[in-house]
Amino acid sequence: MNDALELIKRGADEIIQEEELKTLLESGKTLRIKAGFDPTAPDLHLGHTVLINKMRQFQDLGHEVVFLIGDFTGMIGDPSGRNITRKPLTPEEVQENANSYEQQVYKILDPEKTVIMFNSTWMAAKSAVDMIKLASSYTVARMLERDDFHKRFQSEQPIAIHEFLYPLVQGYDSVAMEADVELGGTDQKFNLLMGRTLQKQHGQKPQVVMTMPLIEGLDGVKKMSKSYDNYIGITESAHEIFGKIMSLSDELMWRYIDLLSFRSNQAIADWKESIQQGTNPRDIKMAFAQEIVARFHGDKEGEKAFQGFIERFQKGQMPDNIPEVELPAPEGQLSIAQILKSAQLTPSTSDAYRMVEQGGVRMDGERVSDKKLQIRAGTTHIFQVGKRRFAKVTIK
Repeated sequence: MNDALELIKRGADEIIQEEELKTLLESGKTLRIKAGFDPTAPDLHLGHTVLINKMRQFQDLGHEVVFLIGDFTGMIGDPSGRNITRKPLTPEEVQENANSYEQQVYKILDPEKTVIMFNSTWMAAKSAVDMIKLASSYTVARMLERDDFHKRFQSEQPIAIHEFLYPLVQGYDSVAMEADVELGGTDQKFNLLMGRTLQKQHGQKPQVVMTMPLIEGLDGVKKMSKSYDNYIGITESAHEIFGKIMSLSDELMWRYIDLLSFRSNQAIADWKESIQQGTNPRDIKMAFAQEIVARFHGDKEGEKAFQGFIERFQKGQMPDNIPEVELPAPEGQLSIAQILKSAQLTPSTSDAYRMVEQGGVRMDGERVSDKKLQIRAGTTHIFQVGKRRFAKVTIK
């Protein structure tokens, strides 16, 4: 039981209330674990899988997992963390994205132990009277205590009335599902606690709330998001996923491992101990990258990506200690020539152009043939000029 609790707690930001969770686990009851996802985009990225991985851990412990697709809430638009009103999705967009989600989540969750629900099942049946009754269960003053609403109110940014409905509907989902535990990102805490409040009002035992951190993207600063172009999509190619993980800083690597690896606590502790004994962090990163690729593309592709990296870099005599450089990109991107010169891989931009034309420049192991190539900000890549000059460049 202690091992199970430690596994569930791993990576969690906060548990409300931990004693309640411990009591539930000790009861021997099959718990109903809820996590909701608004189908705002057709593809999931590794940031989304932080919650899905935690759901899988509950599955492995024998509990029922419900992957709730917020097709109804998606048409409202989640205001969490927003300083403007989010544009609601059309029913057609919601359905298309929801179908895509169903196909992707089974790369992590066990299909035979997963229940997929849509909150339109109960919310679409609500009458206007029902919605008014739901709206009466919370006050405007309490809503404005929520951080994002409070900031918008103070700065005189508009708040639409329908945005107040979002946390109420998410909370009511827990009532309709009779959830025992709800998982969500740290930015969802207000909404998750709404579930506890409404369950109490409906005579149910309030759910345990678990918040998970929002994982940083490849830039190591902003949360992983397609809008920031710093994400690793789970539908990307095995080569792309492996290469992006290898571009992580050594420090950020451990955060990804804690939140995304399915290895045991002891195995991760052994990895960290091995670093103290002199193991190159790159070797740990390679093993982790292979695990992630295998999860979404299969063991064969994981091994292939691993061997491909070795052939491209290690056989190319890549040094152990590659210089790391950070370059500002005021306009959101830098040319390949600017990068090579600023990283001191070439003495001038004209020399950079010449090396590209001669086929002497590689980015992440792949030869660069376009001397006008622009590299976007928020990314990290390994550049090689000739056989001996390397630099790991983060473009800010």
